[in-house]
Formats: sequence, C-alpha cells, structure tokens
Amino acid sequence: MTDILFESRRDLRERAFQALMSLEYEGDVVEACRFAFTHDKEETDQEVEIPAFLLNLVSGVRQSKDELDKQIAQHLKTGWTVERLTLVEKNILRLGVFEITSFDTPQLVAVNEAIELAKTFSDEKSARFVNGVLSQFVTEAE
Repeated sequence: MTDILFESRRDLRERAFQALMSLEYEGDVVEACRFAFTHDKEETDQEVEIPAFLLNLVSGVRQSKDELDKQIAQHLKTGWTVERLTLVEKNILRLGVFEITSFDTPQLVAVNEAIELAKTFSDEKSARFVNGVLSQFVTEAE
C-alpha cells in the first residue's frame, strides 16, 4: 500500500480536482476523496487513510464554493460570469483561489499548480486563462 506520507502534493491536488468534479453531480466529500485517492491504486482497502491535505482541500472548497465563486466573478472580464466557465475551469479556479486565500500554500506555488491542472485536464488556452485570473489574487495580496 502506498504510504500517505509519500504522496506528492501535486498528485493530491489532482485527486482533489477529480473529487471536486465528481461532487458537481452531488455526493459525499469523504467518499469522493476516497475514490479519487484510491481509484488507480492496485490495493484498495476501504479503510485506507485519506491524506489530510486532500480532505482539507476538497472540504474547504466545497464549504466555500459560493464565496469562492463571488471572488472569481470579481476578477473576470466584463461580460463574463462564473456560470459561463467550464466545470474544469471553475473547479481549478476554486481550488487555486482557496489555496491562495485560505491555505498555507505559497501563492505562486498555488498559481503554478492550478496552471498545471489546466494543462492536464484542459488546454493551453485554459491554462493562460487560469493564470490570468489567479495572478490577480496574488497581486492583490502583495
């Protein structure tokens, strides 16, 4: 079994994103995290301990979803709304804003990780968009 202490934060962010995507269609946070964490592992013990980092990201974004959407909306160009964004972009932005504003992750790391998620789960155009929106949060915080 993979030792949870050796899971990389990048991998856990990917799994957090996957859990958030599944939660768009309802479900339980812990079960979404458990599935995202174990779905591609050879050994899947129902009693596997889910890393706190993963649970904290997913539950934090889920609990703060409306506030995060308001913050994101304030940084979109005129004519754009959060509802107009794809589910992938929305969840990556929520995850990034949550890490920037409410987590111990260094801001530039949070932005870079969100960009990498966009490159993995969307495309370059989406990655540039995510970079543009999240960079505004870093600039404001400085």
